[in-house]
Amino acid sequence: MKRTASNLLGHLLKSEILRGSRQFSFSRPHPSSTEPSKLANTSIYVSDSHNPFFNLAFEDWIFRKTDPSQIVLFMYRNTPSVIIGRNQNPWKEINLLKLKSLGIPFVRRKSGGGTVYHDLGNTNYCVFLPRTRFERKTNAEMVARALQRLDVPAYVNDRNDICVDSFKVSGSAFKLVNSRAYHHGTMLLDARLGDLRGVLGNSKSSMVTKGVASVPSPVKNIREWSEEITHDLFVKAVADEFVNDYGGQLNLNLVDESELETNSYVQTVEAELRSWDWMYGQTPEFSHDITVRTPAGPMVFVIKSRHARITSAELGTAVLEPSWRRAAEGLIRMLAGDRYGSLDDTRSRVEDILSESDRDRISTLVRLLQTEM
Repeated sequence: MKRTASNLLGHLLKSEILRGSRQFSFSRPHPSSTEPSKLANTSIYVSDSHNPFFNLAFEDWIFRKTDPSQIVLFMYRNTPSVIIGRNQNPWKEINLLKLKSLGIPFVRRKSGGGTVYHDLGNTNYCVFLPRTRFERKTNAEMVARALQRLDVPAYVNDRNDICVDSFKVSGSAFKLVNSRAYHHGTMLLDARLGDLRGVLGNSKSSMVTKGVASVPSPVKNIREWSEEITHDLFVKAVADEFVNDYGGQLNLNLVDESELETNSYVQTVEAELRSWDWMYGQTPEFSHDITVRTPAGPMVFVIKSRHARITSAELGTAVLEPSWRRAAEGLIRMLAGDRYGSLDDTRSRVEDILSESDRDRISTLVRLLQTEM
């Protein structure tokens, strides 16, 4: 459903804080013509939606479906959510139990990079351009200049992160295909960094994954250096620098979730981002040695998984007590092919076991395994 122009645009039109800025205008694209005009080489979009699944789907639409010769800036904010890279392992990167208890979703994006936390104090920016014009540092430097014009002494480090006084305020991720490239980043303006405690990372030291691990860095909000900077001002400053670098008009196109009614690609990708096959099934191969403590003593289950499906399981320690050894061996035969984490099929099979004592022991092992997954 379309909404009236947000306070963002009203504020930007009236703002005189940015000296020497260009005349600013905004528009809402017609539902049937969201694609950038082929008469213009640059376009700027700002999302009125805070839905992370929609914003990442729209981001992918710009990348995949717009003219690859176009240079496009897209900016948005999300409600609290954890965003992981395409090739990351959510069980390794996130405390999923803690995340669920907070009611915060995680989203696997289409590009690489590490895990980041989004909320309304975090503004996301994306620049799409022909691959021949892509350089990893260029657009990070553009955003750093936007901060500098707001009197924040930002710079770009060797990892292409934007920093202030050695603290990371923005990380970057990239994606390249044959003729198209994009750079997207997060800007910590006034994010609730305390909400990260206990959410990002976990203690699964016995989990070995082929996925890309995040690299922790000390972070701070821009508000530590300037209490005047808001999302609105940051969007305007980045848009100004974008036009400085790439030309075109300072005209922001507002988009919202009414796009789902007319853009079948965005609709399809948004549904994919919510699916188990993408959220979990995209996980690279990994192994996990899980220790559980039973009345018969500790047991170690060596579990291997591919695409979040258990490919094999075996006992890593000897179990001397016959009834528990029998239960463990029975469980191992059930695990192959099941979804790692949920163990839905295994729990269903356990219910069919005739022996009550065996069923109780295997149920206990399933519960203990799930707690450690």
